[in-house]
Amino acid sequence: MKRLLAAFAAAAAVVLGLVALPASPAAAASLTEVTGFGTNPTGIRMYLYVPDRLAANPGLLVAVHYCTGSGPAFYSGTEFHTLADQYGFIVIYPSTVRNGNCWDVSSSGALTHNGNSDPVGIVSMVKYVQSTYHTNTARTYVTGASSGGMMTNVLLADYPDVFAGGAAFMGVPDTCFAASAGDPSNPANQAGWNSACANGQVSKTAQQWGDAVRNSYPGYSGARPRMQLFHGTADTTLNYNNFGEEIKQWTNVLGVSQTPVLTDTPQSGWTRTRYGSNTTQAPVEGISVAGVGHSLPLSGQAKMAISFFGLDGSSPTTPPTTPPTTPPTTPPTTPPTTPPTTPPTGGACRISTQVSAWNTGLTANITITNTSSAAINGWSLAFTLPSGQNITNGWNATYSPTSGQVTAKNVSYNGSLPAGGSTTIGFQATHTGNSAAPTGYTLNGTACTTA
Repeated sequence: MKRLLAAFAAAAAVVLGLVALPASPAAAASLTEVTGFGTNPTGIRMYLYVPDRLAANPGLLVAVHYCTGSGPAFYSGTEFHTLADQYGFIVIYPSTVRNGNCWDVSSSGALTHNGNSDPVGIVSMVKYVQSTYHTNTARTYVTGASSGGMMTNVLLADYPDVFAGGAAFMGVPDTCFAASAGDPSNPANQAGWNSACANGQVSKTAQQWGDAVRNSYPGYSGARPRMQLFHGTADTTLNYNNFGEEIKQWTNVLGVSQTPVLTDTPQSGWTRTRYGSNTTQAPVEGISVAGVGHSLPLSGQAKMAISFFGLDGSSPTTPPTTPPTTPPTTPPTTPPTTPPTTPPTGGACRISTQVSAWNTGLTANITITNTSSAAINGWSLAFTLPSGQNITNGWNATYSPTSGQVTAKNVSYNGSLPAGGSTTIGFQATHTGNSAAPTGYTLNGTACTTA
């Protein structure tokens, strides 16, 4: 545990170095501690930033710190308060008092609506500010990094009636850190570290992840908050595989397809995918940062979060009033995990590949489109990696071998490709100088065109 806390501390130092901004000499507003804000079962502390010039009916943002951090440290080390000065919203910076300064995202009391842990105190802070400053209750959002990114996932699950959206930096899915009641090392089911989740070894179906969120607040049937997710591909503290698991969870909760409607590169090395709609306030948005470890948010990413929330003056997109409990395009009850013995005839296909490379590594996102007139149930995509490339991990498919002539096979939730349908898979790889895209794509034995 000490080693992991040290990793958080080192990442925090990088964050502070990357995004700290000089204070504006014209600004008189300052961070203030507030006490007596309401129900607070774990005794967490509240710090509040109210800019000098508030917007009419202002929005509210909760900004949650990383392990070893504090509210004041997150205030100083991120851009959220300078953006609050610019756009007139209020920011709450909670501080945990737990040993190691990590948030409780694992106990049963934390993973339940109106439970008995940190989320209750944070929501009390929100209600205090909503009442005191008459903020727009429909424009309340939460963001956080590392342990705070985990808490962002938990708060959206526990309190969909309070938060309209979240932006999680370097987090894990809601309940991924859950303590097991049967764990002999943690018989009391208390807050703690979950190595399997941290190492990216916890994988569930989208439906299972979505059910975990819905079970945090049984009986709730209202609108669900939108989610924006950031993760570095080289994160060794909270493995990058958690990024894909979060996308599965929140696309299911919001009732949208796991196939992105947009994939672009807002900045060199950043791959952005949007799910459900191609708008700044899409239901779900993911930003993968190539070659970066546990050191987010980077400069400019806080502004992306504020735009996603609509706190910069843009109008947010309201999610469905009663979201479905499964994605709109439901895969077969038992989708095949291997291609059919006899590939479908006329299985024409189109491939679009985006590669983001750095000195010795790269990520590749491959969009497979079924351009035939018949559905494909079970697919196998073969391609050739350039010499010197070696796959280290992948998402949305299984890959074998890791170099040379590679075959990617569908996983349980994306084996069905209707006529005209598409799915996106991806992998991270090392290289020795050649970072080109793969070549020679075939889908179920049929050559594909490339876009």
